[in-house]
Parts: sequence; structure tokens; C-alpha cells
Amino acid sequence: MVLRAHKWYEYDYETGRIVLKNRKCPRCGSVMAYHRAPVERWHCGKCGYTEFAAKRG
Repeated sequence: MVLRAHKWYEYDYETGRIVLKNRKCPRCGSVMAYHRAPVERWHCGKCGYTEFAAKRG
């Protein structure tokens, strides 16, 4: 299995810090996945916690 860490983190050049691109789960602390379709939401694959995004417009 090849880990591609450059997809999970981004480097802030102004402060010199490495920052996660995605949110952390408030329930278990794992990194959450962002899904756009069929419904825009954040989902934790470890514990099943889901946050739905507010509708725009």
C-alpha cells in the first residue's frame, strides 16, 4: 500500500506550519472524508459520524 501524504496535508508558507486539508471527526478524532455527490457531506469512515453541508442559495 502506497501512502500519498501530499494529498492529506498542505504547507502554509507564511507561518511554516503543516495543516490538514480535511476536518477531524469530533467523535473519534480520525480524518473525515468530503463527499460532493449525491449529497454534500463530511463522513468519518471509522465511527460513521456524518455532517451534512447547508444548502447554498
